[in-house]
Amino acid sequence: MPTDASTAPSAPSAPYSPPTALPEQITALRTDLVAARYTVETTEALMGQVALEALRRENPIPAHRALDPLTEPAAVLFRLFALGTPVPRSLVDAALPSLGAQGATMLGLLGPAPLRPLIGADDHAADDPDPLHAARVELSPYSARDDIGEITWWIASDLSELVTGRALDSEHVLGVGGASLTLARITPRAKVGRVLDLGCGGGIQALHAARHADHVVATDLSDRALAFAAFNAALNETELELRQGSLLDPVETETFDLIVSNPPFVITPRQGRQAAPVTADAEAREAAGEAAREDAGAGIDEIWTYRDGGRAGDSLLADLLTALPAHLAPGGSAVMLGNWEIGAQHAWDVHPRAWLGAATEDGVDAWVIQREHEDPAQYAETWARDGGVTSRDARWPELQNAWLDDFATRDVESIGFGYLLLRRPEAGSPSRPGVLRTEQAAGTGTGSLAAHLAQGLHALDTLSHLDDDALAATRPVRAADVVERRHLTPGEWDPMLIELAQGAGLGTVVRADQLLAATVGALDGTLTLDQVIGAVCALTDADVDESRERMLPLVRDLLVTGMVTL
Repeated sequence: MPTDASTAPSAPSAPYSPPTALPEQITALRTDLVAARYTVETTEALMGQVALEALRRENPIPAHRALDPLTEPAAVLFRLFALGTPVPRSLVDAALPSLGAQGATMLGLLGPAPLRPLIGADDHAADDPDPLHAARVELSPYSARDDIGEITWWIASDLSELVTGRALDSEHVLGVGGASLTLARITPRAKVGRVLDLGCGGGIQALHAARHADHVVATDLSDRALAFAAFNAALNETELELRQGSLLDPVETETFDLIVSNPPFVITPRQGRQAAPVTADAEAREAAGEAAREDAGAGIDEIWTYRDGGRAGDSLLADLLTALPAHLAPGGSAVMLGNWEIGAQHAWDVHPRAWLGAATEDGVDAWVIQREHEDPAQYAETWARDGGVTSRDARWPELQNAWLDDFATRDVESIGFGYLLLRRPEAGSPSRPGVLRTEQAAGTGTGSLAAHLAQGLHALDTLSHLDDDALAATRPVRAADVVERRHLTPGEWDPMLIELAQGAGLGTVVRADQLLAATVGALDGTLTLDQVIGAVCALTDADVDESRERMLPLVRDLLVTGMVTL
């Protein structure tokens, strides 16, 4: 890895060709990976906790120190395919006895080692009878658990910056990163018919979807990404239908029961381009968006296909969310990640609300959850580093100024990141406008986040059919994970603050008064909500009508958060 400015990442590395899914060799590779126990559990045990934590901080040295002396197949494979260490052919043949170095080369996984080996490489001369081989792609173990059971896969992707020591190429295909894991964690896993993975990259979301769907369509603009997705599907014995094209173009008028997407939402400055206006008027947005697409601009020349749609501002997400609801089948859901710009002196949810206005008019429910936000300087630093450019690089000042200038033209104060969830009501449901809910939630509780979010969308639908009298006649139940926290000044009996805290889901904390706390505490399903409010009022001498008017909206909100259920 580079240690000074003269060797720091300064230009994109040219990626090798994606691997080829040759059936015979793929079968041999799978057999060898299973036999080698090349899994997350095994490799983490071989490395140890210290090396594992260092690797998560992008420091590979402790991992090299732990694994380089070992000849166990899993250690050799991790050194070769995850750390980028060239190893002798004899070790490759021993670790992959069915495939061998020759078969791995045929698949495009290996090639001759560079003349100057990377850190940790064995010192072999160029004419050694046991020549060094180096990975052409990263091949990492992956593990997860869903409602069906344990998952053990292997995911191929382009070599990381950690291995190449250089900035990422514009056509780089990512492995499984934090965003991929987040999206997988929030996606519902109920049995469905058709799933669309929009912007599939290497295919990790499509692989997950194939476990609970009859048919999965995975699309991407990048032919390299689709080649990696095809390889990963073949290696992990999964059938996917792969299509090339931009956003929703490959699926035209088709509808799906589930759409999952980690779209290229990263906001990158495009000099000369203007973002489409924040408006629910689709015709006006399309006109402005078309003008932005036609203006080539020259703000930042590179378009990192894996993260950047080449649009100005957050207009790509605006266009996508305008068009996407038409592709939801009755009862269908969409789960996405996204960024949105937040203007100075504006609420954080102005853009998402504008984008989803047409969807809610069409009866689609939407839930936008902002998980975090960054100021423009933080955002520029984050995504420059993501592309392999650090503050030691000569391009750093240029990139930072380009981002800051771009945000300044639109008076952007911060950039939000979070989840966007949509759901179309089931066929035969009464016609109604959709419900749009926005909230900020920084925490996370225990349990399945996907199940919690799906329950929240279902609650939005249910509550839309219940007026206040109907809600008051229900018998809600307080969720078992909800606790009450009271903050008291020492020596005082009356609490200065009461909070209702959720242990699961988003870990929601609601500030409450005595009336709300007592009402929620009594919701055990025995009495109707009206009866509970009446009983609490009798004990506290509160006015029943005023209390009912105040409590019903609060209980509605608690039903969506999952702190109370019907």
